[in-house]
Amino acid sequence: MDRLPQELVLEILSRLPLPSLGQSKSVCRAWRILIQDRVFVDKHFKRMADNDSTFILQIANQPNQNSLYFGDFSNNPDDGKAMMITKRLSMPPILNFHLVSSCDGLLCLRATYPSFQLCIYNPFTWDHIELPKLSHRAGNLGFGFDATTKKYKVVEISLKRTTRRGFRRGRQITAASSSSSESVVHVLTVGSPTWRNLGSLPFHFMWQNSQVLVNGKLHWIATEHMIMSFDLATEEFKEVPMPDCIGFNGKFHELVVLRGCLSAVSFDDDAEEWEIWVMRECWVKEFSIGVDVTKILWPNDGRVSWNNPRYFLPRKCIRVLCLLRSGEIILKYRNKVVVAYDPHGRTIHDLRLTFEGIPRCFKAVVHVASLIKIDNFVNT
Repeated sequence: MDRLPQELVLEILSRLPLPSLGQSKSVCRAWRILIQDRVFVDKHFKRMADNDSTFILQIANQPNQNSLYFGDFSNNPDDGKAMMITKRLSMPPILNFHLVSSCDGLLCLRATYPSFQLCIYNPFTWDHIELPKLSHRAGNLGFGFDATTKKYKVVEISLKRTTRRGFRRGRQITAASSSSSESVVHVLTVGSPTWRNLGSLPFHFMWQNSQVLVNGKLHWIATEHMIMSFDLATEEFKEVPMPDCIGFNGKFHELVVLRGCLSAVSFDDDAEEWEIWVMRECWVKEFSIGVDVTKILWPNDGRVSWNNPRYFLPRKCIRVLCLLRSGEIILKYRNKVVVAYDPHGRTIHDLRLTFEGIPRCFKAVVHVASLIKIDNFVNT
């Protein structure tokens, strides 16, 4: 192996999945240095980002403890269909947490007890940084990379709070006004000691399952029938035109990223089908998922059958996760089942995730595993 040119070694190693690189670092000192080099880290990350999506899955073990798993796609040797392989990951320094989002292999985590602390964590390099505390419980959160400053930023949007008359144990009561529709925006550059207040917006933001980061802009659903983007470079909000699906019969469900494009998911009451609209130069409806293919049986043993027409997927229990290179759409049902839907054959199959005996209830976030070190952008 010493006779191989370094360029060829770099090319070979950059194609390995990240768990395999951990073993490769033990081969020799030269490989360990190469794998830790920033040029190699960036090259490997770009290759992994071009592959099919991988996932971080958060599993609740106990009331005050969680586990993280890495989910990667493979083909079932029996039938050739996609399946997801899960691998348990090292834990962050907080036991009870909420998985907020992922960016460039880094996870944004929010501790749910006792302090609601925020943390950035790389589950493959095991390094982390705790963020400065907010003066209030965090609202909607977003996490992304500002390409102009080469820094990561966390955005927090909360309902504007007003002071009501009244005292409790000598202290004035402060609460969110039920009539208020304003939101307050705070931004933190990771590595900075303080949050910055960017002021207020004249509307509130709907709760989002996960951040939607596209081309350096975070996206949220604001009030009803409105999409707002936040440019991480300019730190300015801008309204995004809505797709035509949001009309009299269309019910806006969620935003998602499909192969790098902002996408909107809605349910058409008249056609009784899910519609997936993708933003290119304009909004284009690219996928339709009829109710007839989302019939599902949920027996007492927790296994899934697709043969019984008496059971239907509740609309709000379905989430679109990603689009594979094969054209299959990955859907999640009730935080318990992940399935692959073929829009051409209009067929669907269960990916049958297993978690070493842990109950099948989880949150899934699209994640590209990386060797990025937090110190690389905090200390520059």
